Amino acid sequence: MLRTDELARLPIGEALPRVREALRGSGAAVVHAPPGTGKTTLIPLALAGLLDDGAAARTVLVAEPRRMAARSAARRMAWLLGEQPGDSVGFTVRGERRAGPRTRVEVVTTGVLLQRLQRDQELPGVDVVLMDECHERHLDADTALAFLLDVRATLRPDLRLIAASATQDSEAWARLLSAPVVHGSGTSHPVDVRHAPPPSGVRPAHGTWVDPALLRHVAATVREALETVPEGDVLCFLPGVGEINRVGALLTDVAALGAEVLQLHGRAPAAVQDTVLRGGGGNGNGDGNPRRRRVILSTAVAESSLTVPGVRVVVDSGLAREPRMDHARGLGSLATVRVSRAGADQRAGRAGREAPGVTFRCWPQGEDTGRPKEPSPEIAVADLTAFALQAACWGDPGAASLALLDAPPQGAMAAAHATLRAVGALDGAGRVTARGARMARLGLHPRLARALLDGAAAVGPQLAAETVALLSEEPPREYGDDAAEALRRARARRGGDPYGARWAAEVRRLRALLGAEGGRQEGGPGEGAGRGRFLSDDEAVGMVVALAQPERIGRARSGTSYLMVAGTRAELGRDSALRGTPWLAVAVADRPAGAASARVRLAVAVDERTALEAAGALHELREEVRWDAARGDEGDVVAQEVESLGAVRLAVRALPRPAPERLRAAALEGLRQSGLGLLRWTESAVSLRRRLGFLHHELGEPWPDVSDEALLERAEEWLGTVRSRVGLARIDAAAMLSGLLPWASGEAARLEELAPERIEVPSGSRVRVDYEQHPPVLAVKVQEMFGARETPRLAGGRVAVRVHLLSPAGRPAAVTSDLASFWENGYPSVRAGLRGRYPKHPWPEDPASAEATRHTKAKQAARERGASGS
Repeated sequence: MLRTDELARLPIGEALPRVREALRGSGAAVVHAPPGTGKTTLIPLALAGLLDDGAAARTVLVAEPRRMAARSAARRMAWLLGEQPGDSVGFTVRGERRAGPRTRVEVVTTGVLLQRLQRDQELPGVDVVLMDECHERHLDADTALAFLLDVRATLRPDLRLIAASATQDSEAWARLLSAPVVHGSGTSHPVDVRHAPPPSGVRPAHGTWVDPALLRHVAATVREALETVPEGDVLCFLPGVGEINRVGALLTDVAALGAEVLQLHGRAPAAVQDTVLRGGGGNGNGDGNPRRRRVILSTAVAESSLTVPGVRVVVDSGLAREPRMDHARGLGSLATVRVSRAGADQRAGRAGREAPGVTFRCWPQGEDTGRPKEPSPEIAVADLTAFALQAACWGDPGAASLALLDAPPQGAMAAAHATLRAVGALDGAGRVTARGARMARLGLHPRLARALLDGAAAVGPQLAAETVALLSEEPPREYGDDAAEALRRARARRGGDPYGARWAAEVRRLRALLGAEGGRQEGGPGEGAGRGRFLSDDEAVGMVVALAQPERIGRARSGTSYLMVAGTRAELGRDSALRGTPWLAVAVADRPAGAASARVRLAVAVDERTALEAAGALHELREEVRWDAARGDEGDVVAQEVESLGAVRLAVRALPRPAPERLRAAALEGLRQSGLGLLRWTESAVSLRRRLGFLHHELGEPWPDVSDEALLERAEEWLGTVRSRVGLARIDAAAMLSGLLPWASGEAARLEELAPERIEVPSGSRVRVDYEQHPPVLAVKVQEMFGARETPRLAGGRVAVRVHLLSPAGRPAAVTSDLASFWENGYPSVRAGLRGRYPKHPWPEDPASAEATRHTKAKQAARERGASGS
């Protein structure tokens, strides 16, 4: 029997005519309405013709981002009709289906919708698809909507689409769907927003770590809410299950305040979820029996797609979890981030669904504007391997033609395609293989699909299903970090432990999938469909884990440190029972912020044979002839045969007869890495290089560029047949440079003329020119330049040297590039300053016409007397 009073109270009812008009016109609509207005429940019932209003009967599919929301929406609609789920309204989520021949509205998860679209793109029998909570930007939802738009454009123009959103991003969806926006009004009540910032010293969250001081503050704020707001339940938002457990442990004393603590998250048993979502009545349920107030600790599942009755108060920790993918290390993980402004508004709105409410925000008011406007689209930050397989099965491996609000990042897609090729899901051209299509039908991440299929062949279907179920949802921390031990605990607790119950249900589903595949085994390692060579569960679990993540197989290096096949270091916990294991297959790992190594969360011991079988595509035997910078003091050429599993070296042997050209190439590599200092640089070589550098700078061609970059670029010309560091050290740099001179043009013969190594000065001395400076420097004693009226010039007269005039003791006295000017203007002061200090040396008044000398006045006189006597 229809609950007409309840239906009449849903505000979205006034917008139903506009929704129908939009569907008749463009075949699509974007419905924007606040949470709690009935867009998830009333619109599907109306469009299916289930409200006794004369509307035509249709089949409506409602897609929700979460299993909890799908079950809740179906139960709510069934209740409004006076029925049970499975009659006119049903639902299908992974591992559970309640629908029958009379079902006209079926609520599914977006993952289930994707599977149906891949099986039959036309969605036969479906008239309308409503994509709920589009604003959350989950990857499956974005993908499913893109596929549906493709179906409408090519196969089913009669298929009607509705995108429902609770935030103000409706215009973007309207452009994507080429559809009008239908706005629905809400009946939300005013919410008093109060900021309750934590005490100073609380550290920012990183990775999945949240400062315990913040959680203590959140618990204290819940108590404050119970004491200061006299009515209604308290809904407290926390980022994850771990934080829910810790805050719950801090609230054991709230019973004294007349409250009970409940948990709401995706891992909670369905019965617990239903209890929370049915409501506790707040201060009473009308039968005269008052009920205790409830404190509901929830993840983001309660932000928008679920209605939690009785809530009047929201306590917001300010944190959320988003997926992240470290493509360089092949590590996917969840990151704790600040909730967006849109998310915070969604959370606050929960307090005003049924009456005026209060929300406590556990951060300073000044932080409101600094928070991101919207949550990050999952397509921009998550692992895209499953998305890439979906796109390839759809016939668009690059997702270039899909109608997506945000295009997938190229780097993430490249990494995804590499993974899919490695597991045999794509061929070299990027097209999906028969094996890839089979993997996609399993509804698992491609890595887990590979582990299930090949694992069933290697260790048997039951153990493969059990292990993959363990990998599908990370077990509780108390299960430990040994996957084999965690599997035994899941088996033991399958009846009385929430995780164990979910694990057992997933095992049954996977076994059914393997049965539906007809027991075919293809391409898997091992020895047939039984246990093969694996003597224990530990060994078999190791094989399945290794098949799922071959790049995360790790070999021990020291202590708790392992090097994984992908090249990333990983660390076990200090108290891990896996310490000392030579090889590990790592199931779950993340990289804490600022850490150089990954942190192992779940792994299992394996042997080398298992590692080689599971990661066979990464096993190679190669010859390495390369420059090793760590060899010796300055590096050297190494020639070796290397057996490796990805980045893990298994064996290294000397290469007996490496090809000379490879040795030479390695020496050249070393020269480019370490620089020209590896050659033999004599004083004359250094001098020649500087002279040539001067000429190239002043005259250009044909004088060669002898900079490091230029010489290394031409190294193929002058390197010769070197094979090692010793060979490089034997190369005479002077001979090398001489070979680069312009001999063919005859210009090389002018080297001494244009850039002489030494210049003869008036005293007869041949003084070295310093070409390291620009212009070149001639350092000479003042007396040796007497009589020189012009400054010596280089490069065919283009450049005057800079003359550093020295005292008789060799100390700088003056610098000039114009001797004639210096003799006239600068010399008198130099003469006055030095003649008293060096009286034995000549200091003529007219140096331009005096005779140059290298000697004192006495020696010069003696030389003159000797010359006259002879």
